[in-house]
Amino acid sequence: MKRLLLAAALLASLALYAQQPGFSRKMLQDENLSVSDRHAVQVVAEFTPGASAGKHTHPGEELGYVLEGTLELQVAGQPPRTLKAGEAFFIPAGVVHDGKNVGSGAAKVLATYVVEKGKPVASPAAQ
Repeated sequence: MKRLLLAAALLASLALYAQQPGFSRKMLQDENLSVSDRHAVQVVAEFTPGASAGKHTHPGEELGYVLEGTLELQVAGQPPRTLKAGEAFFIPAGVVHDGKNVGSGAAKVLATYVVEKGKPVASPAAQ
């Protein structure tokens, strides 16, 4: 039952960003880790040209890898940087960030979140 509630909370938090025009996340897996209060969530995020995820945070770390396209990554306290297919990035826990497709075609990112159990995987940040 606890795992079912956790899965429901995860889907609700992912749906929050699926509402951004041109942005979606497809869940690949959600697995408990050996650390008792963490789980790993893996998704493929897809951006149409010009689309962004919207400013948000995670209650844990995000490890990302650009599978396709060109993404501008904006992380609070850092200058924006442009990432292309084959490049990886890391977002510390709780840091406001956003990703935007700045290319002419689709952009896809493989994202793995190591997050606290019982918390939404993503939460919106002030725009």
